[in-house]
Parts: sequence; C-alpha cells; structure tokens
Amino acid sequence: MAIWCADLALDRWRLAEGCARGQGSDAAPLALIAETAHGPRLAAVNAAAAEQGVRAHMMLADARALCPALGVRPADPAGDLAFLEHLALWAQRWGPWSALDPPDGLIVDTTGAAHLFGGEAALLADAHAQLRRRGLLARAAIAPTAGAAWALAHCGAQDRPDGAVLEGEAMLERLGPLPVAALRLDDDVLLLLRRLGLKRIEDLAGIGREALARRFRTRRAPAANPLVRLDQLLGRVPEPLLPVIAAEQPMVQRRLMEPIRHRALLDRVLTDLAEDMARALEARGEGARRLELAAWKVDGDVLVRRLEMAAATRDPAHVCRLFAARLDDLDVGFGIELVRLTAPWTEPVALAQADLDAGAERHGTSLAACLDRLTVRLGEGAVRRPLPRASHVPERAQCWAPPLEPQPGLQEDFAFHERPLKLLDRPEPIAVIYEAPDGLPRLFRWRGGVHEIARAEGPERIAPEWWRERSTVRLRDYYRIEDSTGRRYWIYRHGLASDGRGGAPEWFLQGLYA
Repeated sequence: MAIWCADLALDRWRLAEGCARGQGSDAAPLALIAETAHGPRLAAVNAAAAEQGVRAHMMLADARALCPALGVRPADPAGDLAFLEHLALWAQRWGPWSALDPPDGLIVDTTGAAHLFGGEAALLADAHAQLRRRGLLARAAIAPTAGAAWALAHCGAQDRPDGAVLEGEAMLERLGPLPVAALRLDDDVLLLLRRLGLKRIEDLAGIGREALARRFRTRRAPAANPLVRLDQLLGRVPEPLLPVIAAEQPMVQRRLMEPIRHRALLDRVLTDLAEDMARALEARGEGARRLELAAWKVDGDVLVRRLEMAAATRDPAHVCRLFAARLDDLDVGFGIELVRLTAPWTEPVALAQADLDAGAERHGTSLAACLDRLTVRLGEGAVRRPLPRASHVPERAQCWAPPLEPQPGLQEDFAFHERPLKLLDRPEPIAVIYEAPDGLPRLFRWRGGVHEIARAEGPERIAPEWWRERSTVRLRDYYRIEDSTGRRYWIYRHGLASDGRGGAPEWFLQGLYA
C-alpha cells in the first residue's frame, strides 16, 4: 500500500496552529517559504493562496505581486521528515513493516494482513479514515508492487483514488493510461521522454526493450532508467526498500501524588530516576551518552534539561552531580507533578568487576567524569581535543573533536616535513626581497621590523586541493628561514610569476619555530 500525503507540510502547520483546513489561520492566503541562494521561494501554498494564482516553487517576490496579502511561515523540511518517520511507525498497524517515500509518502507492506480488515477495500477505507482523523489529507492505493501502488496513489484518477487489486497483465492495462511521471523518474528523463513523444506508460511499454536498453545503457540508477522502473512496476525485478524500525529509548518517570516546589524534593526524585535508569541500562548492557530530564508543571509547561557525556555511563551519582548544576535556574511555578528521564543516545558498556574498580574510585575521579564536569561548568563545546586530518594544507591538517571520541583512521601516514611549533591564526603578509624571481629570499619586513635572512631551506611545494578548491587557487612554496639574530620562521610564497593565475606572487609568514 502506498500512502501519499500531498499536503504534509501544511497539514503539520495546521496541527500546530490548531485549526482545520480552510478555517482560522488557514482561511487567509498563506505559504511556507524556504531560503534559497536566489531568495525566498515558496515550498507549499494553501487553497486560499492557490485561488489567487500563487503556486509552489514561485519566488516570494513574484507571489507577493499576485497576492499582496500573502502570509508566510518558514518551511521545516527536517521537521516534516521526522513527522514522516513517526507516521511510518504508526502506519505499521496495516502491515508488518513500512518504508519512507520522502518527502511526503509511505510504503506499507500489507501482504497477508488485508483479511484482518475484511479485504483490500476495507483496509483502504480504514487507512483513509484514520489518516483523516489525524488531520492529514492523503491518498492510498494497493497493488502487487510498490511501484504500481505509488503510481495509483499519485497519478490515479480522482474518482478512483483507491485503485484496484491488480494481477498479471491486468496491471499493465490499468496502469497503461497513466503518465510516465508515475514511474518515479528524474526530471531530466521525463523531459527527454516528452520530447520523444512518450507521454504514457503504455507508449513506453510498446517500444522494444532493446531500443530502451541502448538509449539508457549508461544510466544505472533506477530513477534514471525507464526500463528498470517499468520492470519494477510490473514486478519483473525486485525493488529493495529500507523499512523503518522503531528504536526504543530507555525511559523512567515519576508521577507525583502532590506537586513539589522545593529543590530538595526534586533532587530526591532525580536520584530515584537515575537509579531506575541505571537498572534499565544495565539490563540492556548499555550506558547513556545523552540524557534528557523533563519536568511537567501544574500549568502544563514542560521544563527540559539535557546532558551529553564524554563516555557512556550509568552511574547514578555521576548523573545526579551533572544535573545538579542544570537545575539551579529551574522555575517550578506552582509545582511539578511529573518528572521523566530518557536516554536518546546509548552505547554498549562492557561489564567490569567492582572490586578492581573500587580502588580507582577511592583514589580519584575517572577521566570521563572529569570531562563531564568541565563541560557542564564551562559549556558545550568548551572541552575539545585536536585530531589530525588528511590534508597537506597546514590550516586544514587538524580538526577539533570531543575529547573521548575515537581517533579516525587515516588512509595513509602523511610524512610531513618539519613543521613549526606555533602556527599563526591567519598567515600575515610580509615584504620579501630575493635575488631571482624563483630564488631564495634574502630580506623580509614583518610587523615594522626588517629581518636579514642568514639561512634558508626550501622550497616545500604544496599544491591546492583540487577536489575542494577552484582551479584558480595558486600553489604555495614554503621556506624555513633563520634571520641574523637566530630566530627561525616559516614563510611561503603564494603563487608563481608565470602561473597565469594572478599578478605577482605574494609572501606570507605562517609559523614560528622555538
């Protein structure tokens, strides 16, 4: 069964606003906009805006010219995808598994489940009723293959939105009059087929397979090859789908008999929750990397505090210490009646003998616990460590990562030449005098001082990274130099005089040796 929520983004907005379709805030012209490189563009429009001639994918300036009273709200593609994932899990009421069809569709496997609802027709009726009850305008269709169900749901006749149960050659007869867009092809392929006069699936099916294979022999992706999509539509080749699997999050909560307002009572509830969470995580053989504490107030407001640990842990005392610093500014109002602790991010934790670890706990704090305390006190992102990165360009040769993250493996060991101990945040321009255009430097001026070069070694040439930079970027020639007072510097020449990528070469100082 294919489900198409054609108005998913606006349906989400209506649910957030608490209004029905065409009522309340939705009665006036409105559009959801997305920021693009050329300015705001309309992602979705409601019925009132469509009546004024506004269409999706228009620029906002053009839409305002047609409808000056057009209201706008920001689009939320990430939120739509998260909503679709939750909807896929909910849709498993009609089959053993479901898969996403972004950005606004689902595929549900109903094999062997239709008889539980009284047949395919009753199952489709139930799907429409349940989706309508959730405030979603959707179309659904059932077919032997995912491609055929998708085609019927998206391109079927409006008076037959449910499609029909199809088998064998009857499937091609039913789907033949549908447009070739029902094959889920890329836009450039659809444009090519229209130019060739192939507008319907039956037109495409009437062409010999050898001709289609020769025309699209270089296209391997299914969305770029009409022959593959046609075979998937008719069930001649399988179409793999990635099912959505629910990931259960460990969760513990306390529903209080009376609302609490004092910090001591809240700390006691937090201690009980931390102990319950430790037992739940221990049963799963895991530890928490991220914890979320939610407190429901009497007035309905929800207070949320989050923690992210340097290493997976299930130590209740450590968790309570970290949350203690996050609860000082908590405004409980008239009291808290429900407290919930969840672990959205968990990792496996190996069991350890308590008698061996007891000595370490008595003598000091573990490294992970120390890093967690520093992070809570100094803020997120304040505790980091440098890691090498696969780049020969000096300013890109390292990155900052969480302190206990595993070090990524490099494809090869980079045999760098001698590097200075100190690199400047930004290379500083210098004026250099040299004997020949491509010779060694003899004198340079930096920060108002003139330095006579006694020794120089180089050049070490570093070419631009062609896979991330434009072809006009100039190469660098690095020199290790020592002035007459014994100070050593790391300078480089940016470009060559005859490289054709700019004017005269520029000189910069990037590092200092000890």
